[in-house]
Amino acid sequence: MTARVTTDSDRVELSHPDKVLFPEDGITKQELADYFRDVAEFMLPQVRDRPMTLQRFPNGIGEPGFYQKEAPSYLPEWIDTVTFPLREEGREQRQILCNSAATLAYLADQGSITQHVWLSRADRLEYPDRMIFDLDPPDDDFSIVKFAANTLRAKLKHLGIPAFPMTTGSRGLHVVVPLDRSVDFDTVRAWAAEFARKLAWAVPDSFTTELRKESRGDRLFIDYTRNAYGQTTVAPYTVRAKKGAPVAMPVSWEELEDLESSQAYNIRNIVKHLRETGDPWRDIDRHAGKLPALQEKK
Repeated sequence: MTARVTTDSDRVELSHPDKVLFPEDGITKQELADYFRDVAEFMLPQVRDRPMTLQRFPNGIGEPGFYQKEAPSYLPEWIDTVTFPLREEGREQRQILCNSAATLAYLADQGSITQHVWLSRADRLEYPDRMIFDLDPPDDDFSIVKFAANTLRAKLKHLGIPAFPMTTGSRGLHVVVPLDRSVDFDTVRAWAAEFARKLAWAVPDSFTTELRKESRGDRLFIDYTRNAYGQTTVAPYTVRAKKGAPVAMPVSWEELEDLESSQAYNIRNIVKHLRETGDPWRDIDRHAGKLPALQEKK
């Protein structure tokens, strides 16, 4: 059986549209593709021209999935790609660029439930336009995540740096800083590492930058390591392979205060919410700026 998803300018054929991808919720491939079509106007500005890694579950989330970085040889010609050198492997890699609603529908047909993207764009891969702090709590207590996010926001605001929050659709939160692409990944990573360490030093009982899980205890992990060439982060508005099909959702700081979980939004409630409230990240790129110097720790 086949079906078609009609986007703004293209029709994408789905194979087995009735295949259930989320067994506990009855969510089918058709519903996933329809979701990506409906959210495309919000998602595409955030993922356009970013190399994309696919997390695929061809038989649904009840079975193990896999990650796919390389664009497959059978990829339709109308889907954009970028080829770039891998720093330490001495070879090139070609990855998908998700630049259209039709591409999103095609990825859904491939069982790609979750997409992960670079923090830079294809025309200047060495120069990120995003810096991310991934707030990873020790358990499901979302209150410590919100405390960390607001603490981080206050410290960034003191430096004149705007920040934008996004639920991960799992347990944590991303705090995202738009950049003007004036410095490379190594510079951004060094800045993010120093900033995160200073924050952990300031609140040592609640936060840590310790990479080893066994050394974190019950502290929230401030992960700055995604700020690197070739690293990816979960894409805004992507779906997580979890019960309920939660979504990684950009939110406003005011909205964050009322959230009780990183899984508050899912593919069955997010589109209506966005239609009513608008895109909280619609102006994010207008706030892109430079990173100031950090004062030495006293």
